[in-house]
Amino acid sequence: MKKFLLLGISVFLGFTFWGSGMAKLYYEHKFFGWIGPVWLIDELRPYGLGLYGQFIALSQIVIGYCLVTTRYKLLGAIMMLPLIGNTLMVTISLEWRGTPFVLAFLMLLNLILLWQYRDFFRPLIDETDSTNQIKKRSPKTAKGHVVWLSGLALQLFSILVSYYNWPIALGIVVVGLGISVLSFRVDGKAKRGK
Repeated sequence: MKKFLLLGISVFLGFTFWGSGMAKLYYEHKFFGWIGPVWLIDELRPYGLGLYGQFIALSQIVIGYCLVTTRYKLLGAIMMLPLIGNTLMVTISLEWRGTPFVLAFLMLLNLILLWQYRDFFRPLIDETDSTNQIKKRSPKTAKGHVVWLSGLALQLFSILVSYYNWPIALGIVVVGLGISVLSFRVDGKAKRGK
């Protein structure tokens, strides 16, 4: 039960931020996502922060993708901390009312996700090698990493395609997600082959 709950939190956070970033950059903001605003870049442009808005959107895509595909949950959850912090500061600066509460909830979910990896943080704090105290995780292979990165590259490519053909762009997104999920199978085959 705990494993499925943590998996659900990872996928939920991943979809939330990945979808939000994609919606900001997709042509006419036609990508689906439940948080926004999709017009953030336009809102920041008068302040000379349009490029910053694009950076936030790209960060949301990469970090959310790490979580939604679950291959790099720990890395995504760590990077999520400053992302939520930056988003929170922008929303406070622009005096948005309800958004800080939504972000607090998302931060809580992220902290729950990070708690499952607490054994990984001790070497970072102690600055010692404590491999005997770290739980073993499923090994990931170089081939698996390449497969996952191919899926992420398709996500970013789909943004360009969305300006010409939205259904094809969405198809590229689905194919990219499928490819990234297959990275676990690539790892498993490599493990069985040894």
